Amino acid sequence: MLVDTSDLLIVGAETDSKRRATKFMPYRAWWGLVGCALLMAIFVVFAAESDGSAFPPDKGDFWYLWQLSEPTFWTRLSAWLPYALHQLSIWYLIAFARKARPRYIFGLHSFNVWALGINALFIVLHVVQTRVFYDGLAQDVHEMTSMGSVILMLLLILLMENGRRGLFFGRKVASLEGTGEMVRRYHGYYFSWAIIYTFWYHPVELTSGHIAGFAYMMLLLLQSSLFFTRFHTNRWWTMFLETLFVVHGSIVAYFIVQQGQTGPWAMFLFGGVAVFLITQLHGLGLSRKGKLGVAIPLVGVMVAFYSVFPEHIMGVTRLPLIMYLGTFLMAGIVWLLLRSTRFVGVLSGWSGAESRGLPKCP
Repeated sequence: MLVDTSDLLIVGAETDSKRRATKFMPYRAWWGLVGCALLMAIFVVFAAESDGSAFPPDKGDFWYLWQLSEPTFWTRLSAWLPYALHQLSIWYLIAFARKARPRYIFGLHSFNVWALGINALFIVLHVVQTRVFYDGLAQDVHEMTSMGSVILMLLLILLMENGRRGLFFGRKVASLEGTGEMVRRYHGYYFSWAIIYTFWYHPVELTSGHIAGFAYMMLLLLQSSLFFTRFHTNRWWTMFLETLFVVHGSIVAYFIVQQGQTGPWAMFLFGGVAVFLITQLHGLGLSRKGKLGVAIPLVGVMVAFYSVFPEHIMGVTRLPLIMYLGTFLMAGIVWLLLRSTRFVGVLSGWSGAESRGLPKCP
């Protein structure tokens, strides 16, 4: 059967014109930051300040302290129900946006406005839920599920960004580009889960660790609301969010995990600096002189620190090793998942043509 290609061209042109004509709302980056600051003010003012009397005894490593010793059906439901509604709402918006295939803009699509509103609503709801019922998801799931979800997100970012900035000093790992592209295509579903799940895992407590963590979550929720906008892909903004995890982890390691000890926070902080120098710095579009201008002071600080604390110098290698080995491991897992979807067709919207272009195993 012959097809009139002129009809196809007309349909394609109409589709493109509709995408170009999509209405959007103006937006400035600082507006989102102000919104995050206002929501954090609500957290600080209304966060619970528990004396620990209602908590079970501390059971050591990887035991989450901030949970009720006598939970009820209602305390559990108060966390799981809004979490599920929050998660499904954002997943629906991501699916809706992907189907619409809009262009990237310096503004907000209607689904971005909905995402910002939904996230703000559930942020405030979590404050109220903590004040009334207290428990987060931590009552029913292990602490590593929350921590691990964010770590896996960071590994997937390294994998996804390999195609743009490379993995080692600006050099791309060619064998990872196929799986990295697939992660880029579908990352919104997993990233939103990791962020929202972690957000609802914790009660809104007034401790330094909780406040720092929720401040980071606010920024990630903001980022996850800006899909299909130029703000979402701004390389300086995404690098800031990626490296902020290291700062947050260092604060938690110093003040909460192993209070006052030098080794844990230094391993986290300077290991993160090493990953920044090896990978993240090379995605900012800086010249060689610009990169040296950033790298030399950071290396100088590290040299000065480890000249005073030489016994901790091996710790600086641990986080980079975990991150890079984890990236290759995640590439293998993603590849296996893609192989399985080729046969069972579970991946929504993945056509036969795409399956024939299945990336090679790294």
